[in-house]
Amino acid sequence: MWDVGKVKAKDAVQLLEAEGGTNILKGLTEAAKVLDGRRHKNAVVSVILLSDGQDTYNLDLGGYGYSSYQTNYRGLVPSSLLSGAGHRSTPIHTFGFGVDHDSSAMHTIAEETGGTFSFIEDEKVVQDSFAQCIGGLLSVVVQEALITVKCVDPVRVRAVKSGRYNTSIDAYGRSASVDVGELYADEERRFLLLVDVPRAGDADDVTQLVKVTCTYRDTATGQVLDVAGENVAVQRPVELAKDQQPSMDVAREKFRVEATEDIAAARAAAERGEYTEAARILERRREALLPALADDARCKALVEELRELSTRVASRREYEKSGRACILTGYSSHAQQRAASAFVAGAEGYGCPQPGGAAPGAAPSILGFGAAGAYATPAMQRMVGASRQIREQQQQPATSKRKSGSNGGAY
Repeated sequence: MWDVGKVKAKDAVQLLEAEGGTNILKGLTEAAKVLDGRRHKNAVVSVILLSDGQDTYNLDLGGYGYSSYQTNYRGLVPSSLLSGAGHRSTPIHTFGFGVDHDSSAMHTIAEETGGTFSFIEDEKVVQDSFAQCIGGLLSVVVQEALITVKCVDPVRVRAVKSGRYNTSIDAYGRSASVDVGELYADEERRFLLLVDVPRAGDADDVTQLVKVTCTYRDTATGQVLDVAGENVAVQRPVELAKDQQPSMDVAREKFRVEATEDIAAARAAAERGEYTEAARILERRREALLPALADDARCKALVEELRELSTRVASRREYEKSGRACILTGYSSHAQQRAASAFVAGAEGYGCPQPGGAAPGAAPSILGFGAAGAYATPAMQRMVGASRQIREQQQQPATSKRKSGSNGGAY
């Protein structure tokens, strides 16, 4: 945005007046109008939505003023921002602020459009949360990425564990594809491919499994590129070596996929009011970690995430206060393999110490999802670091004034 545009945008924000109520659909409709009316259309387009309340204009919230698990939140998204004939959806990255926001609505809006959902409990770190998101958006290097897998006959695809990403398997299981979409610089995606392999014959030492290709659009040049991966084969020895070990990469990814599925199952249980069962689901997954992965940094971080979430779904009070928002943030992150954070008070997640004894007004702990920041790219980290530095500099004059006043000095 040019400097003149920045000034106009700031002036427009200053003219806004709060009149009560929350109308998410109207806000997103205005965003869609802005995008449709652009004179210069850049390749990367996203919407950022921050809300601190329940939509009071477009949803039937019932007698208690809260939406239900089955509410149709898709209706809050204008059709032009959803995927349709000939165009992809516009990612809406949502941020639920405070304890009164509708985390189910915000998560659904993000999920329907390919965005992420993050929870912010304290206004002090709104800027940091935005910075992480913007750091990614400013570093989009790949668009319309499509991974295709073709089996070598008679191998067949049984399933693809791809999380939120749309997967297509042909009727006979001979090929499959995953629509990845956009990738930020330094991001990676891991998917579990389950295949049926025929019994090896007496003379079969190696079985060819699949061929993998990827098609994507280069954001900088606009060119569509094709990349061929290495053909995948499996050795078929008559006897396994005694020291043969399973792939740790596969075991780690399997644990992450199963944990993501259990996070969804725990949410469903909590929404039914079965809070003890929700906590038990997450605890069982923690205990299921293989001994061989006990020292793996990513798995240890994920175990701590599950422990933190289990405490936040264990009772109705905790779930309504922050558990629902935290569990949806965690699911959003792992289902997309993209960084998302819950800025909450008292989080004891991996790398997020308990702020017990912290001074009044101190920033809340950050419950980072994605294996202790495994999904956070260097661009995201740099942007968050710059945001924190600015925030700390802004707080220093106020701190100096308070110290001066306590010693009898003038403000």
